[in-house]
Amino acid sequence: MPADHYDAVIIGSGQGGGPLANAFAHAGRRTALIEREYVGGTCINVGCTPTKTMVASARVAYLARRAAGYGVNAGSISVDMTAVRARKRAIVDSFRAGSESRLEKTPGLDLIRGEARFTGPKALTVAGPTGERQITAGLIVLDVGARPAPPPLPGLERVLALDSTSIMELDVLPEHLIVLGGGYVGLEFAQMFRRFGSEVTIIQRGARLLGREDDDVADAVAAILREDDIEILLETAARSVKPGDSGGIKLTVNAPAEERVLSGSHLLTAAGRAPNTDRLALDEAGVKTDKRGYITVDARLATNVPDIYAIGDVIGGPAFTHISYDHFRILRTNLIDGGDATTTGRLVPYTVFIDPQLGRVGLNETEAREQCRPVRVATLPMSGVARAVEVDEPRGFLKAVVAADSDRILGFAALGLEGGELMAVVQTAMMGNLPYTALRDGIFAHPTLAESLNTLFANLEQ
Repeated sequence: MPADHYDAVIIGSGQGGGPLANAFAHAGRRTALIEREYVGGTCINVGCTPTKTMVASARVAYLARRAAGYGVNAGSISVDMTAVRARKRAIVDSFRAGSESRLEKTPGLDLIRGEARFTGPKALTVAGPTGERQITAGLIVLDVGARPAPPPLPGLERVLALDSTSIMELDVLPEHLIVLGGGYVGLEFAQMFRRFGSEVTIIQRGARLLGREDDDVADAVAAILREDDIEILLETAARSVKPGDSGGIKLTVNAPAEERVLSGSHLLTAAGRAPNTDRLALDEAGVKTDKRGYITVDARLATNVPDIYAIGDVIGGPAFTHISYDHFRILRTNLIDGGDATTTGRLVPYTVFIDPQLGRVGLNETEAREQCRPVRVATLPMSGVARAVEVDEPRGFLKAVVAADSDRILGFAALGLEGGELMAVVQTAMMGNLPYTALRDGIFAHPTLAESLNTLFANLEQ
């Protein structure tokens, strides 16, 4: 059959691809959005939405166990993993259905189910439920995302290893969860399942957790998790794994002092991801990738092939939903509105949803000093924040890095109660290019977390 031609084709309906397809259609361009599995991409289906839903359940369990400290008698606490999973599934289904409905009702937009692969620079074959169809396009955007990548661990194929997707489908509580990886994903699941009631051990190859953070921030995170009775083994490398004698797994690790064999009921691998480019047949289009398979793009998200763009996790870099959405805004600006937006110089905020949260934006102290920037640093323990003490959540601290020659805020970390929300206040000041004195001298309502910024910036080292 002859190929069906579209003005624009987006492959992947993630948090960048879906809105972009909608924007093209509203701009009067005949548009196809191709999705091989679930509308909404990683965020809605296996990322932000389900994990933060489960984090919320874990926090309720944590607070319920602490109820007596607030003068509240809550009784015996237990967690029903089937109910936790059902709640998670219901919210995911609701978000996904809403996204599907909006796309299907958009005039000029065809939502095509199937897996796409290139047959030429502007030609695709889509294998769907009813067979294959041929499609050509004037413009193509790749938003195919990434997936958990199992580590090269001998014996892994012999055990039932969980990843960040499959662990959320458990209907039983692990007796002892061993987590490979001390990054953002590993820590969120480690604390979550500890609060559900599992014994938890984190295996981290590096000398600290969260290798991209300042040492003092990483050390404080480790202290909080250890306070929650999570075992953390640093400078420890997994060497092999095998089935346990009566179920579960046995993990052999090289620790600093000795080789150890750890026994656990479940194993979570949370130390890497791989781009979903292996089945796109990119060679047929001539699209270049790096050695790991991530698509290479310029600051305007263009690949090396004219009129083919890539957005989201598939290009590497910060794997955050809000970055994917920013990619949508860049392409909408450039391809629809005739603008000239780029990724250059943008602030990249993020929040690690451990509890308390870690909100981060801009340069950390290490990065600023590596750039030979003259800086001043301010810190404030959350135990010095009235609101945190009043709600009995005094763990963590705030940290700001300020340019000594301009008084502009270069970066900020909030490890504390609602750290992500507090970070956004400072980010707003950074976006407005305000000096730190604007926050030091600003009037914030009392008692709020935001008023801690008065004290933090008053503590700026001279």
